[in-house]
Parts: sequence; structure tokens; C-alpha cells
Amino acid sequence: MNKNKLLLLSLTAGLALSAAGCGSSSDGKDNAGSSAGASAAASGTVAPSTGPKPELRSLSIWMKDDYNTYPVAKVIEEKTGYKVKYDMLPADKSEDKLNLLISSAEPYDAITIGGNKALYADYAKKGALVDLGPLIDKYGPNIKASISEESFNAVKVDGKIYAIPFRGVEFSSTSLMVRKDWLDKLGLQMPTTVDEFTAMLKAFKDKDPGGNGDKNAPLTINGGAPIIENLIGAFGMPNSWSALDGKLVPRPLHPGFKDYLGYVADLYKQGLLDKEFAVNKDATMKEKFTSGKAGVIVLNWADIPTIGDALNKNFPDAKFAYIPILKGKDGKGGLNANSGFDRITFIPKASKHPEDAIKWMNAKLEPETFKEIAIGVEGKHYTFKDGVYTPILPIFTDERNQANNYLTGVDEKNYPIYWQARVQKDARLYEGWSYLNKVMPKEMRIADPLGVAPVLPTFSKENAQLNQLVNDFAVKVVVGEEPLSSVESFATKYKQAGGEASYKEINDWYTSKK
Repeated sequence: MNKNKLLLLSLTAGLALSAAGCGSSSDGKDNAGSSAGASAAASGTVAPSTGPKPELRSLSIWMKDDYNTYPVAKVIEEKTGYKVKYDMLPADKSEDKLNLLISSAEPYDAITIGGNKALYADYAKKGALVDLGPLIDKYGPNIKASISEESFNAVKVDGKIYAIPFRGVEFSSTSLMVRKDWLDKLGLQMPTTVDEFTAMLKAFKDKDPGGNGDKNAPLTINGGAPIIENLIGAFGMPNSWSALDGKLVPRPLHPGFKDYLGYVADLYKQGLLDKEFAVNKDATMKEKFTSGKAGVIVLNWADIPTIGDALNKNFPDAKFAYIPILKGKDGKGGLNANSGFDRITFIPKASKHPEDAIKWMNAKLEPETFKEIAIGVEGKHYTFKDGVYTPILPIFTDERNQANNYLTGVDEKNYPIYWQARVQKDARLYEGWSYLNKVMPKEMRIADPLGVAPVLPTFSKENAQLNQLVNDFAVKVVVGEEPLSSVESFATKYKQAGGEASYKEINDWYTSKK
């Protein structure tokens, strides 16, 4: 108990984390029971459990339905033999709630958070998590068969595995969406270069195909995201860090950054970029598009059905489509492709049943069990023909739409194939996803080079504030509050704020990886 108290004091004093998708409410505390189990688990000497399987407690990210009553929970219980009491992390201020639960030693047997490695790594360094390596070796053959060494290496902390990674499907998700009916009305073709994109925006402004008058906004964006997907790739920076001359370089230190800001600032001066963009929220940007005031926005394919319904309610004959990858003056272009982890699951030291938690997660990764959890039963939830999984609606949506929230690690070989059933729930959704990830040339989708990087302490600590620094500066340059010539002095500021240390840390890893 004295050891537990010291651990709690250390955690309470030191928890300062950056989180993505966390929080919860729960009841019950049994710190004494959890200490013995966690200590044994960490030493690798856990004896197999005997007698009935214990009820486990799981804490997961927020979802709109109750984990305990959603159909997937029953499937998992039947297939694994473990009854699980699920708690949910709140949608807002989840980091604060999770810090409280960890510091108070709430006896969860598994905690699943978003894919921010820095969050769980800080807990691991503070001694709050069970070393899973010995448990996986003893009880996790399916885990070892399903998850790659690369993925496990990316979540190691001081050489040890403290989490089960859920590797996401690698795909491009966001690009420039245009009112295709506006193009048709003006007799224009889809732009394929930056110059053609500019000419299209000028035509939207001068000829006003939407009939908006002085409210016309050829292009509108979210003021919190001044780095425009697709367009930024034409300047050689599809990702926050891009390969250049054998190094990974952040945008503020990339030679294309100044050219990009100069181009967007010129769009703003000409009235081709929404004059109000700096104060736009994401919802504001979308409303301007669906109300007919804007001709081009930045859109994630997951938002296509919602945007389509709203647009067609106002304009029944409206059509929209993704713009092809724009090429810059050197003929190059590219679109960011997601890479990395959707979720991370760890076992806190407060767990009373660490070995059973691993057995439960291992059972979920038995190949046929995993498939049924992820996409259901063939003939009931999906059909399979010519290598394609197609959902049967509405039952797939009713019973598997949120199945990914129950996954603690995935079959990395097959999940990307199964997962495609999820994007066929709506023809418009599938068309948008397919265009970005099948029609568009594969070489134009540039995976984030840091997606499966190991835990990089300095980068993890500084990344969020550095990104905010870049966004704030970009907005100021575009609206004219900062001169374009200040890009050089900003690069110095960026380095001093942690960018230089992150650059060294990242490239030390990148060089060793190559």
C-alpha cells in the first residue's frame, strides 16, 4: 500500500499530457488487489488463472451508443467467454478525466485511447502501466501473429511494450471539393495545375455562377486550418514533415513554405479566397458551401453524405466532386495519406486481472472472431464477391458501424480489406473515398513519414504548440498582418520554440531507419 501511495503521489504531481479522444466515468476502487496482479504481470511470472473467468473492466473512447448494449459487446462475450463492463470516456475534457482515473488507481483491466503515443508513453514513464511483453509472450499468440514488429516498435517506451497498437488503414482522407455544376455552367474543365486552379477561381469570381454578388467566395477554408490539402502538395509539402534531400523537413523550414504563403496571400488579395476565412470555423466553411456562397472547400470524404444532403436540399441539381491532384511549377504534387494508429490500448498497474485482459484481447484476434467483430456475419451483415466486402443495409450500420471502437489491436493484413465495407454504406461516400484512394495514382498519395515512428519525446512534447505556431503565422501572412519577408525570421522563432530540437530527434531516427 505504501508503494501504491508513492506511485499515486508521483502520478498526481507529474501528469501533464496531450490527449486525443479520452475521458470517462466509473465506480469502484480496489488498489490492494490490483497491486499484486500488476506486480506479477510486470515480472512476467503470472500464473494461469483458474476457475471461472473474471469480469473485466474496460475504459474506451467516447461513442454515441452505450458500449454495454451495442450488439458487438454480446458477440465478444460469446466468442471470448469474458464478460466485460464497459465505461466510456467523455467527448470533452477527456484528458482531465483520464488523468484523474489513472492517478486514483481506478482498477480498469484495459484502457483504449486515441492514437496519440505521447499520452500513453508519459504514463508508462511514470510507472503507471503494466509491461505487456511477458504477458504477450505467454498468452498472446494471436496478438503476435496479427500485429507487425514495426507497429510494436513504434509504441515501445524505453525498449518495452506497454500498449497494444491499433494500426489504422492508410488512406487519403481530405482534399479540395468543387461545385462541378459551376464548372459545367461556365464550360470549364477540372483544374490539374496550380495555374489552372487560379484561373478557375477567377472565373468563379468574375462570372459568379452561384449568383451571390458581393457575397461570392470562390474558395473558402477553415481559419484554424490555413494549410490547404492538395494545394500544399503542389509546393512540395503534402505532410507536416516531408522528405527533402535525405532529411525530414517541417514546413516552416521547407523552401516551398514561402512560395505557398505568397500564393495563398495573393488569392486573398484578389478576392479569390473568402475574406472572412480567418474567423471561419469548420461548420461555417461547410455552411458557405452548402448554401451556395462558395465554390470550393476542403472536405474529408467522411463528410460527403452530410454535405451532399444539405447542398441538394438547397440546390437539387447541384453536383460536386474532388479536384485532381494539383501540380506545381515543377510538375510535382501530392496528397497526404494517413499513417499510424487509430487507437492504443494499455493495461494500468491498477488492473486486477492483467493476464486475463491479455487473454481477452488475444481471443478477439483469433482470425474468424476478429472478422465477425469487425464486419459481422456473411449473408447477414455483408456479402463477399470478387474479393469485395459489401455491407447489407441497414443491419450493417445498426450492428457494426461502431465496431471499431471495440477493437484492441487489429489483423493488420486483413483489416484494410474488411474495412472497405464501411465506406460502401453510401454510394456517395464510396465514390469520394474511391476517387482519392483508387482512381488517383498511388504515387500521388504520400504517407505521413512519422506515422509509425517510435515515441519521440521532444517531438511529442512540442508538436502541438509548434503546429499552432505555424497556423497562426500562416493566417497572419495571408491576411497581410505579417509581410511575406518575415518567413525567414519566423523560421528562427520556430527553431527556438522547439523546432530545432525536434528536427534533430526526428532525423536521428530517420537516418538510423534508412
